[in-house]
Amino acid sequence: MDQEIGSIPHDRLVNWRSDYKRLLLLAYQSFGVVYGDLSTSPIYVYTSSFAGRLNNHRDEQTVFGVFSLIFWTFTLIPLLKYVMIVLGADDNGEGGTFALYSLLCRHAKLSLLPNQQAADEELSTYYRAGYIPRIAIYSPLKRFLEKHKRLRTCLLLIVLFGACMVIGDGVLTPAISVLSSISGLQIRAKKLADGEVVIISCVVLVGLFALQHKGTQRVAFMFAPVVIIWLLFIAAIGLYNTIYWNPRIIRALSPHYIVKYFEHTGKDGWISLGGILLSVTGTEAMFADLGHFNEASIRIAFVGVIYPCLVLQYMGQAAFLSKNIHDVSSSFFESIPQSVFWPVFVFSSLAAIVASQSVISATFSIVKQCHSLGCFPRVKIVHTSRWIHGRIYIPEINWILMVLCLAVTLGFRDTTIIGNAYGIASMTVMFITTWLMALVIIFVWQNSIIFALLFLIFFGSIEGAYLSSSLIKVPQGGWVPFVLSFIFMVIMYVWHYGTLKKYLFNLHNKVSMKWILTLGPSLGIVRVPGIGLIYTELATGVPSIFSHFVTNLPAFHQVLVFVCVKSVPVPFVPPDEQYLIGRIGPRTYRMYRCIIRYGYKDVQKVENNFEDQLILSIAKFIQMEGEGSSAGSYDSSPEGRMVVIRTTDTSGTRLVTRDADESECNSTSIRSSKSVTLQSLQSLYDEDSPHVNHHHHHHHHQVVQIELSETENINSEVKEELMALLEAKQAGVAYIMGHSYVKARKTSSFMKKIAIDVAYSFLRKNCRGPAVALNIPHISLIEVGMIYYVYKRISLSDINDWTNHQSFEIDA
Repeated sequence: MDQEIGSIPHDRLVNWRSDYKRLLLLAYQSFGVVYGDLSTSPIYVYTSSFAGRLNNHRDEQTVFGVFSLIFWTFTLIPLLKYVMIVLGADDNGEGGTFALYSLLCRHAKLSLLPNQQAADEELSTYYRAGYIPRIAIYSPLKRFLEKHKRLRTCLLLIVLFGACMVIGDGVLTPAISVLSSISGLQIRAKKLADGEVVIISCVVLVGLFALQHKGTQRVAFMFAPVVIIWLLFIAAIGLYNTIYWNPRIIRALSPHYIVKYFEHTGKDGWISLGGILLSVTGTEAMFADLGHFNEASIRIAFVGVIYPCLVLQYMGQAAFLSKNIHDVSSSFFESIPQSVFWPVFVFSSLAAIVASQSVISATFSIVKQCHSLGCFPRVKIVHTSRWIHGRIYIPEINWILMVLCLAVTLGFRDTTIIGNAYGIASMTVMFITTWLMALVIIFVWQNSIIFALLFLIFFGSIEGAYLSSSLIKVPQGGWVPFVLSFIFMVIMYVWHYGTLKKYLFNLHNKVSMKWILTLGPSLGIVRVPGIGLIYTELATGVPSIFSHFVTNLPAFHQVLVFVCVKSVPVPFVPPDEQYLIGRIGPRTYRMYRCIIRYGYKDVQKVENNFEDQLILSIAKFIQMEGEGSSAGSYDSSPEGRMVVIRTTDTSGTRLVTRDADESECNSTSIRSSKSVTLQSLQSLYDEDSPHVNHHHHHHHHQVVQIELSETENINSEVKEELMALLEAKQAGVAYIMGHSYVKARKTSSFMKKIAIDVAYSFLRKNCRGPAVALNIPHISLIEVGMIYYVYKRISLSDINDWTNHQSFEIDA
């Protein structure tokens, strides 16, 4: 049960009944995670809509108009746009703005990550099922976007802006939902002052953020029932109020009332749109949290429960208001019949907490995705939930959110003002989704541009109207999300820019193969037993820091592995496809390269047996190469080719190899005169050219164990190399991190100097180091520092200011 949820959305289970049960279970769970925010909206929508100028139009017709607007907005945006269309645009089951962006990056080459390789395109999760890369039919739009780098940067900035607005939501949702539900106390406890309500809300908020640390999974099973009971409560009250106060409200379902409303109120009606859009805040969560559930379950939950319940509630509240317009300042709590007030109040507070919880979780996962796209400093990521796949907790972000949230609550103390800020934040995210979705329709779904334009014009104009109305409220609190976004954007962009420049510098100054070959197999120094793992950001080539080792250290490890951990723009990399192994230089040099690939939703697990995994993968690589060495072409290119090594069939720390006889069984699937083994190698070798796609993923390599005795079929070179590897492993593993300090050149512009020297270095010093992020044991860590000047073309001979601090730190 732990792993089931979210991990097998696509397997067609034979037994449809169990499938059916599973769907309902997912739908049931989705209430607690996805819909909290949407279902607490009725508490403050009418209050916010009638705040301000609309107070001059307190009559039945206005109330009917407002309800009609709410009903149609609720039908068009969540139901039509999200449930019918956008939910289909998932990225291997993941949703949210980042999923759309990474789909676009992969299908239209819009990516700005520098370390992409052709091998990444062969990942099984890379292209959408049924997608044919059309090379012949190249649309002018696509060419235009791919040619202009400025436009690609713009796209990245827009996506980051959307991400920042989601973070803004994480600050504002808890503030508005908790404050508005606690303020219901004033209906009964008349003596309660506003200040006291604010203090109670702050206490609840502090409790909520402090709980995150413990992981809310202990109480997570209560979230769904809370929201469901709350929905049933408000639907029943809505139905009761409709019948009791004014059944004629049903007529307002016709859009005719919207026209009458705008004729009647004019500009004031347009300004009130900023309040009405609060009825659809939280819609984006349906798409963003798609990864925890699946499309069908979210659709069932929305159409079956959420939509009818909320429409009934809004209708009932409007019926109540049409007869009691003076109660508009707290219409939701006033419309509750006396006898059930307290239970409803309790559940409103609980639902507000659930809503805040789900938005906070969404913020964590957005930050995680930014980080893996190279746009956010390294942060500590903790896995919390056993039940819900991919739930994480980030302590640094949690406390920042808490401080901001309390600041907003204490600073404004008024749901209407917070509502202005909140409305802008949610509407911006929806607006950005609409634009990205239009691009997805063209590039990923390969539909006609006309369909994309229709989508864009229809939803863009509705959302544009709401956005323009809420932008008027920037002076009254609407500035908050913009200020927050600006701060986060600067952090993200500076980090992205610094990382990119550092990578390009590394790439430019990598050590030439010729230089390594002239040193000879011992590299001109003593090679001592042991394995040296050199961490580098480069996916190709040998980093310049290596030449520094060779010239300055008297001895070096016998086996060298260059390890590169990199992110690929897919949500998950299957564990079988994580390791890419290759060799650098000829066989006698004993230098290997290992690239470990993660997706943007993968949580980099702390593997205690990481070293064993690595050594096994290299051993497998040596053997596969040995089996195919009759061709003799493997050492031809100095850079060497990379092979995907499947890591799943390993057991313990013994050297494990593939049984040669077993692979003969696969010959049926291969139509070729070449030997089978070579063929299977062929399919695994990365040709570094995206056009060669031979997907033979059907060899399940059978495993046998080698004690290096039954090795008649292994030639001496391979045997020797495996022995050397085992010996080195016994001698121990050292991790070597090159530390690079980036500085701007003396002649670069002022902005660049600020960005690199001040901002980037501040972030770099204050975020977690890569050694911590990769969980490297402190004792075996050797750190070496060097300084980079950005935008300066220097050859290695110019570098005399090596900062030579090899700090051998021992953990006391």
